[in-house]
Order: sequence, then structure tokens, then C-alpha cells
Amino acid sequence: MISNPFTGAGYFMQGLSLINKPGVRRFVIIPLLINTLLFIGLFTLLGGYFNDLVDKMLAYLPGWLSWLSWLFWLLFVVTAAILMFMTFSLLANLIGAPFNSYLAAAVEKHLTGHEPPESPRNLLQEIGVAMLSELKKWVYYLLWVIPLVIASIILIPLAPVLWFLFGAWMYSIEYTDYPLGNYGLTFPQIRRKVGEQRFLSMGFGSAVTLATMIPVFNFLVMPVAVAGATALRVKQMPMDRPSELSDSGDPQKTLPRKGK
Repeated sequence: MISNPFTGAGYFMQGLSLINKPGVRRFVIIPLLINTLLFIGLFTLLGGYFNDLVDKMLAYLPGWLSWLSWLFWLLFVVTAAILMFMTFSLLANLIGAPFNSYLAAAVEKHLTGHEPPESPRNLLQEIGVAMLSELKKWVYYLLWVIPLVIASIILIPLAPVLWFLFGAWMYSIEYTDYPLGNYGLTFPQIRRKVGEQRFLSMGFGSAVTLATMIPVFNFLVMPVAVAGATALRVKQMPMDRPSELSDSGDPQKTLPRKGK
């Protein structure tokens, strides 16, 4: 297997072409549409409250200062855009989590001609398991944030590098979780699997991190990353040995999708 950061980044780019393949698109469009409608709804709701606030503020000001209205709205739009940029990845992952396992399965079928093991769970159970998986990732994230903040204070010049590398590592785990989780791997098993090819995984995670910094394009980062991580799994992390799927080492045991 090739543990090369540039190879890892290349898999993210491969995800761009994979999300438009037949049988894959619907798992991209549905969560993207939900996220878009959610942000439009939030923006409209906040805009209504802000409009009332501006009207009340202008009522206390002289008429010749009414031109401040457009300045207030400009500040609101800029602030809302920044907040949306900062929070989109978090909300997108939470909302898209139930769909991402199916997206990974569809991409794998396109690449290999067959899907991962079928899950015995219904849709509601899959949603619950997916949300629980996301919470586990955030607990893991928060456990590392505190020592990282301390290290950033001590090593101020290195702080941006430390946070970038940490973000790349978290993104590599976040998105590789779906194609590996479809084979029943638990969160600790996924971390070990990703860590076995650290440079490859960090290259992939670094590409995802940089992509999240691009306005508008960051709306597509989640499905592209899931598709790219699935291609990485297929080529670099083969799951053709049943014993890999179980801590018990029982080669006859078949594990369900997203068994976390």
C-alpha cells in the first residue's frame, strides 16, 4: 500500500468526479438540499428578527441617520456569512451522517461492482447509530482540544501548524469512518486503521481541510470527502479478510453496516 500524502490528497480530488456518477448522485443531492434549506430558513428567521431590531434602533435616531440602515444590514450579511462558513461543516456532518454510509456504499458499488455487507437495521436505527457515531467523534475531538490549546499557548508560532495538522487528522477519521464503518469497524478500530497509513490519511485530511476554507465550495466538501475516502478505502485499505472485521478474530463472523 502507498502511504504518501500526495496520493491521499489525490483521493479527495477523485471524489469530485465520483459524486456525479449514476446511483451516487441522490445520496449527494438529498443532504445537500436539506442543508441548503436549513441555512436559508435560519438566515430568513434571523433576518426577520434583525429587521425588527433595526427598526427599533432607527426609531431612537434622528431622521438624517436613517442611512445607517444599509450599514447595519451590511454588517448582518457579513456576520451571517462568516458564521455560516464556520459552522457549515459541523451542521452538514450532523445532518448528512445518516446518508453518508449509503453514499459510501453507492460509491463502493460503482468502483468495485459490489456493495459492503448489508445492514440488518432499518432507516431510523441507521440514523440513531450514525448520530451516536458523530457524538463519539466529537468527544474524541474535545479530549484533544484541551491539550492542543495548552500547546498552542506555549508554542505560539507553531499554533497554526498544530491546528491544521489536528484538523487534517480529524477529517481523515471523520470521512474514512463511513466506508470502514460499513464493514462493521468500531471507532477505535477505524482510528487504528487510519493510523496504519498516517501519511496517506494526513494527505487526504489536509486536502479536505484546505477545501473547507473555500467559500461556496465548502458546501460540497462533505459528499466529495466521503466519496474520496471510499475510493481510498477500496484501493488502500482492502477489507477482504473477514478476521479484520472483528476483535474476536472469528473469520466466520459477518458484521453489519455501521456497527458502532
